[in-house]
Amino acid sequence: MRAFGIDPGSRRTGWGVIERAGSRYRMVDCGVIAVGDREPLVVRLEAIFSALQEHLSAFAPDAVFLESIFHHKSSRSALVLGHARGVAMLVAGIQKLPIDEITPAEVKKAVTGSGRAEKTQVQAMVQALLGLPQPAQEDASDALAVAMAGATRAQFAAKVTASSSAKTAWLKMLASTPGRGS
Repeated sequence: MRAFGIDPGSRRTGWGVIERAGSRYRMVDCGVIAVGDREPLVVRLEAIFSALQEHLSAFAPDAVFLESIFHHKSSRSALVLGHARGVAMLVAGIQKLPIDEITPAEVKKAVTGSGRAEKTQVQAMVQALLGLPQPAQEDASDALAVAMAGATRAQFAAKVTASSSAKTAWLKMLASTPGRGS
């Protein structure tokens, strides 16, 4: 599976692309979309939109995963962050890519084993799990962690679905066996 993770922000939006095969991860690419602090919000959102559109087209992921808002210090900051998240969702939607949201606690747990891990722990585990020679930039590292958590969740969901389908087929076979059906 090729997963595209996004750590949204109105000034710095991290993005990361990973591939997951079995229990192994491989980084494809990552980066940060940094826009000027002094730029009006609409200009920053346009820059995020254009860059994400370009990256999603270039890397053709199977799915996009976005860090969800858990809580924020101020309502104004949360609202502005919501605009950046909306832009990310819009880009994925325009490109007809499945998108899912991952809570910060789920990201931390998937990468470090603890939902209460510190940012530095997450960054170190991303580096270790992906075999990076040095840590990725903080926002890019967060986006890679989101992609890893999303790919893990998607792989688990696929196994559950396959197991459920196999169980249904097995029950149908039992029901159609003479002397076994009700």
